[in-house]
Amino acid sequence: MASRLEATPYSLLRHLTLPVVAVTTSANGRRNGLIVNSAQRASLVPNIARISIYVSKPNFSHDLVYASGVFGIHILRDDQYDVIEQLGLRSGRDVADKFDELDIRKGVTGCPMLDDCVVAFECRVVNAMDAGGSTFFLGEVVEMLQEEPDDTPIMTSGHFRSNAPADLKRAYEAGLAKAQELLEPLSRTISTRPWPGATAAP
Repeated sequence: MASRLEATPYSLLRHLTLPVVAVTTSANGRRNGLIVNSAQRASLVPNIARISIYVSKPNFSHDLVYASGVFGIHILRDDQYDVIEQLGLRSGRDVADKFDELDIRKGVTGCPMLDDCVVAFECRVVNAMDAGGSTFFLGEVVEMLQEEPDDTPIMTSGHFRSNAPADLKRAYEAGLAKAQELLEPLSRTISTRPWPGATAAP
């Protein structure tokens, strides 16, 4: 039985992945969004709702969350491939507005929030930690809006890999390979410098 880390297949780590969600944010009037599968509940106390996410540092949205300290988490239906394409396969550095074909509203923090999703959680960052190639953001939920019933089928990594249109899946896999190559050297060093707190308006 393989026990060395180097022998651990990446496919086995996929058992630990979480639902595919859309993340939105803004800072100094510039808004953006991305797709992640790293969002999870971060509190065991029901009346203190918190969510954590990892956001890759090269991603344009990373700097917006870091600066403004606000982000939105949106659980998607299992048919919302259009949202994944709009937010996950285009860079905010290359397009003027990733939300140009999506319906959004301004949240209580000023963060842009998607109208069409299963449930949306608007969060304010209460802490952040460097994780090498990414930053771990801990957010306190300040607003929640549920659009669909609890039993609505949601987008997961497994569902995406099995059911995504072939062209979308190819584009995703190409982007993932490029991101992994870019993140490998960044992931080897972790800074212990504390997050300075929000420095910009949403």
